[in-house]
Amino acid sequence: MRTISQRELRNDNAAVIRGVEAGERYVVTKNGKPVARLVPLVADGLDESLPLDRPAATRLDYQGLSRVGADVSSEELLADLRGDR
Repeated sequence: MRTISQRELRNDNAAVIRGVEAGERYVVTKNGKPVARLVPLVADGLDESLPLDRPAATRLDYQGLSRVGADVSSEELLADLRGDR
């Protein structure tokens, strides 16, 4: 089991989570004192049926949206906005 600081967890979050997914275990320390363990759920005998407070957000398909046209060009809008200075 590898020991990492709270700062390392914050700075290298993605790498640590990838490690947990790969089966690695971590002890997280704060000011040198152990405060948490990060372990894979399956390795602890827990299953995927744990309740979630909120599910992960799904990504939107922006490419499927139609473009919106405008009667005024961006250049004209910016010139109008800058004229108020």
